[in-house]
Order: sequence, then structure tokens, then C-alpha cells
Amino acid sequence: MNWYLKVLNQYFDFSGRARRKEYWMFTLFSLIISWTLAVLDLIFDTYMFTIVSSIYSLLVIIPSVAVLIRRLHDIGKSGWHIFLIFLPLIGWIWLLVLLCMEGETKPNKWGENPKGLGNDRIINQIGVE
Repeated sequence: MNWYLKVLNQYFDFSGRARRKEYWMFTLFSLIISWTLAVLDLIFDTYMFTIVSSIYSLLVIIPSVAVLIRRLHDIGKSGWHIFLIFLPLIGWIWLLVLLCMEGETKPNKWGENPKGLGNDRIINQIGVE
């Protein structure tokens, strides 16, 4: 749940890097909330949950895109790779493969490794005046 809230706190943050765990936990909680609202809509047969579900979907679309772009940054890819979604089948599969890949261990042009592994900058500065 903390990963979900972390992404929501970075609502418009398209810069930086996001770990696999951050991306997939946000996606998991978003799906659980959406499915719960859909089930409640079916159970109670009212438009109230349809409206709530629609509002929820609109509210999380920006952080969803932002965390997806940060995830692509973590593996060293540009955020423009998000447009793979528009390629039928092969684009979806390739984007899924990219999202499942391990992030770069060294700092890249989008920032430090969010796992903290491979961040040798501090160690390399010891003894340097």
C-alpha cells in the first residue's frame, strides 16, 4: 500500500526512476480497487459505483502514465517507448517485457538507482579533496 501512496504523492512527476516493485504494486492496487468497484456495481446494480469507478479511473490515469514512464527510465529507455501501446499485440508484449526487466544498476541520465545498488558516487569521493 505504501508503494501505491508513494506514486499518488508523485502525481505529476515524470522524471526520475521507478523500481519494478513500485510500478507493479501501484498497478496491483489500482486493479484491485477497480475490480472491487466493478463487483460492487454488479452486486448493487446502481450507477453510483459506475460513476465512482469512472472518477477513480480518471484520477489515476496521470500517475499511472507517470510511474510507467519512470519505470522505463529505470531500464534506461526513454518515456517515448510508452507509444509501443499503439502497436497491435507486438507492442503490448514488448512493453510488458520492458516493464519486467531489471533496472540499470548504475546511475543513468534519469537519476540514481532507486534500489541504491551500484551507487558508487559517494564511495568514490572518499579521500578526494
